Amino acid sequence: MEAVLRGKALSIFQASLKGADPKGCVKRFLKVEEGVFSAGDFRKKIKDIGKIVVVGAGKASALMAQATEEVLKGRIDHGVIIIKKGPKVSLERIKLYRGGHPLPDAEGAKGTERIMETIAQAGEDDLVLCLISGGGSALLVSPYEGISLEDKKNMTQLLLECGATIDEINTIRKHVSRVKGGRLAKAAFPAQTVSLIVSDVIGDRIDSIASGPTAPDPTTFEDCFEILNRYNLMERIPNPIKLFLQTNRGRGENETVKPGDPVLARVENVIIGSNFLALKEAETKAKALGFNTLLLSSAISGDTRKAAEEHALLAKEIRQGKSKPPPPACVVSGGETTVVVKGEGKGGRNQEFVLAASIQIEGLKDVVISSMNTDGIDGPTDACGAMGDGFTVSRAKKMHLDPEDYLGRNDSYRFFEKLGDLVKIGPTNTNVMDIHIMLVG
Repeated sequence: MEAVLRGKALSIFQASLKGADPKGCVKRFLKVEEGVFSAGDFRKKIKDIGKIVVVGAGKASALMAQATEEVLKGRIDHGVIIIKKGPKVSLERIKLYRGGHPLPDAEGAKGTERIMETIAQAGEDDLVLCLISGGGSALLVSPYEGISLEDKKNMTQLLLECGATIDEINTIRKHVSRVKGGRLAKAAFPAQTVSLIVSDVIGDRIDSIASGPTAPDPTTFEDCFEILNRYNLMERIPNPIKLFLQTNRGRGENETVKPGDPVLARVENVIIGSNFLALKEAETKAKALGFNTLLLSSAISGDTRKAAEEHALLAKEIRQGKSKPPPPACVVSGGETTVVVKGEGKGGRNQEFVLAASIQIEGLKDVVISSMNTDGIDGPTDACGAMGDGFTVSRAKKMHLDPEDYLGRNDSYRFFEKLGDLVKIGPTNTNVMDIHIMLVG
């Protein structure tokens, strides 16, 4: 039964990716009909638009750009986007740069500089069409003078390792960047800016997705200090970043764009893809496979192990008839949890989620728990996640593997690699956070 459930879990996950398909998302929201350009609530006659310039960054931006070229055809003047290194993508009018992720690199910085040069030339009658998706925070790289790329990489690594939330990481990223926190829209002003956004953050907050390059930012330099002190990083961050933050504390000239800024009157931000839409596709597939379904939440966050334990508890209660839905049951949830790295192992939050859950459901029959990243890559690994069941722990012990030891060392990848339980699908060129699928037969 577990083998059958594993196959169905993978089918459900693959269906969820339809809700995160960048090309489909763009074509549902970007239209040119009867001479009118529309995106979300923004509408304007094509003949009244000067140049259309396309810029953007993120894991999904390449496929978003392909769809944009297909919709707008030859109406695009030119463009620049930055994507994560990976498969070849064919574009006609939009230049492509491949930057580093999750740590920024020189190619991302080069592409960002080209974007800033491009939008600075846009006039009042022109349209800057931004294609924004998850991963854009690392790919859009333009630190303030005096802060090096290496400084930003070191800062990002420290924040990732300490267990800071994505909002906390992005708050600091915004304040040391010339492009994040609404500054891309400010650089494009007075041109009209329309952003098509595939969300990879809980609640689909536009100020957090890719660090909000075209969105108002409510956070301040003071918030940066609170975050750094919370994680005891004040004395560990690179000195140029520390000095920049201290210099600008309490001052307004280098602050991010705030709500009510006149620049924002020329900005339209449109969410076109999200974790919730992906979960709805997963739920539809699960129903077609005969499961009673529960879409638990698209906002699972916090400590990975705690979230895994709560899912495992729900599986036990469903098996015991104490919770709905009744078997055969499929519970789908999504979001983005955090891992506090204490060991030197290899893994990602999805693999750690499944390992922690597998320990909790030891001995439970006809239950499979999986967790996978919709971008196809979980942490610094080639797996998108893993699958576990009630016999994962006993199988491991027969191979002389100690699950608790691997969990303690944050070494979930090697644990599941030895069991043959990693899920590898390769890069998907999209990202709407993680999908958790729990099946009770």
